[in-house]
Amino acid sequence: MADVTQVQAGDRILVGDHLITLTSEFVGSLEPGDSLVASAQTGLVRRVPAAITKLVEDAVSASLEAFRSLSLCTQDQVTIFFAEAARLMADEQIFETIGFANRSDVEDARKRGRSVTRLELSSKMRLDMIAAFEMWRDLSIEPLSLENTVNHTGWKVQEWRAPLGVIGFVFEGRPNVFADATGVLRSGNTVAFRIGSDALNTAVAIMEYVILPSLRTAGLPEASVVLLASKEHAAGWALFSDTRLSLAVARGSGEAVRELGSIARQSGIPVSLHGTGGAWMLVGEHVDTLRLSAVVEHSLDRKVCNTLNVICVPRKNAPGVVPIIFEAAQRAAAKRNTAPRVHCVGGAEAYLEESGLVEVVRPHGLSSEQQVSVASHGILSHEFEWEENPEFSIVLVDSVDEAIALFNSHSPQFVVSGISESDEELDLMWRLCNAPFMGNGFTRWVDGQFALNRPELGLSNWEFGRLFGRGGVLSGDSAFTVRLRAFQEDHNLAR
Repeated sequence: MADVTQVQAGDRILVGDHLITLTSEFVGSLEPGDSLVASAQTGLVRRVPAAITKLVEDAVSASLEAFRSLSLCTQDQVTIFFAEAARLMADEQIFETIGFANRSDVEDARKRGRSVTRLELSSKMRLDMIAAFEMWRDLSIEPLSLENTVNHTGWKVQEWRAPLGVIGFVFEGRPNVFADATGVLRSGNTVAFRIGSDALNTAVAIMEYVILPSLRTAGLPEASVVLLASKEHAAGWALFSDTRLSLAVARGSGEAVRELGSIARQSGIPVSLHGTGGAWMLVGEHVDTLRLSAVVEHSLDRKVCNTLNVICVPRKNAPGVVPIIFEAAQRAAAKRNTAPRVHCVGGAEAYLEESGLVEVVRPHGLSSEQQVSVASHGILSHEFEWEENPEFSIVLVDSVDEAIALFNSHSPQFVVSGISESDEELDLMWRLCNAPFMGNGFTRWVDGQFALNRPELGLSNWEFGRLFGRGGVLSGDSAFTVRLRAFQEDHNLAR
């Protein structure tokens, strides 16, 4: 971050490939002690107030000190923490207090026209949080574990898996992220995080009534989990600029996540960015339509990162396949008392018209009553952020090779499902689709807790390249480093 003392209106700053001219309005908003942080990827310059810088510096300092102390704590203490967190979260009196804070957040968000789909701390979300705490309670991980020994004459070298350090998170406004974030304690790491401003009151209540009491009961350092109690986005920018972080994790979607990732990379901090863009499904020429119908329906149950966003269909199969896809989407929408919104690319709308299922809307554009639009290939890169009406694209292709090429060109390189009865087609997709996650069924399996039986800290796509040395699911036990320790028996050893 740069100091603002000498900044003047009209100054030009080169940010990556962008030459930014600072306006008088922007410069006028700066106060002594403020800092500037810029993203080379987005070309944006941001103001970080001095108070936010101090808040983050103190938080990371406390987390770093807690990390050192945590290395002297036992795994039994960590187990006690998760057991107590689960117990407190299940306590009706405590939950009523947390629920009151959450209802306040929800009411305020609704007044501002914000979505509350993931903000509301429902009974199911509460049970999921309790289950996650219990999962971490029962998971056996040794933060410091011997991985390998290389023996030499007169000496040996050991490779040890060891804790990484302070993990910085920026979460979207979902209360259940606490269960995810605290998972890093199991592997000996500490966490400092910012949650979306919509959920801040809920987060403060969970910290006060669940997390901090559990840390005290377990005898763990209280700064093992630090919440940045600020509604300002600048808290996230400042956190991801602090070079003392060992890993920066951004959960959410869109430009905000990209900007945070860019800021962290520029600061030399390893990054895990949440996958964006939605999931793709590639239908082969040899397809079981009953299977296709089921997996499409179950891939549209709600909007998250691994919800079906684009489905490619061989042109030769379109007459029989496209109507089945639309019927499956209608069933998924009916469960929400809505109708699906389908964008057709490459002529898919003709088969919907012929089926009599829907009247095609032209030109492109959807109202709440309209269900289908005709779109160009450019829409394949767009992620539909729907609330109630399942929305996705159907594109006709001449071959599986073309579908693979479209995925590699237009998708965020995240989740792909191959629906085919041909092992040859599935193997071709597996080898050529540049994605960290591939399956042969519904797309919604991509979730750490669902697939790997452990709460996830984040899902990463390959939009910015393949991940070095790890999978796309970041979990509490996958944030580690490797240390080498030598034992010399021959004191005359020399080179």
